[in-house]
Amino acid sequence: MSEFWLSEEQFERLRPLLPNKVRGVTRVDDRRVISGIIHVIKSGGRWVDAAPCYGPRKTLYNRFVRWAAKGVWQNLFVTPQLNSVF
Repeated sequence: MSEFWLSEEQFERLRPLLPNKVRGVTRVDDRRVISGIIHVIKSGGRWVDAAPCYGPRKTLYNRFVRWAAKGVWQNLFVTPQLNSVF
């Protein structure tokens, strides 16, 4: 499966719904990490198989798990104006 990348327009529609309180180390590029997470999920692959262009695999996994626990993904998927993003 080829790489998946959110367009700038798609990411700008997501940005207001993302957590914005950064604790400790500054977050790596959200667009890159979210694109990697979506790629892994859509491809049915494993986190360890994510392409290096998406950043550290552990970052992809940790961000997915943390945001799932906070309900971020649920919020993104039920927001009507984002239906065409995913």
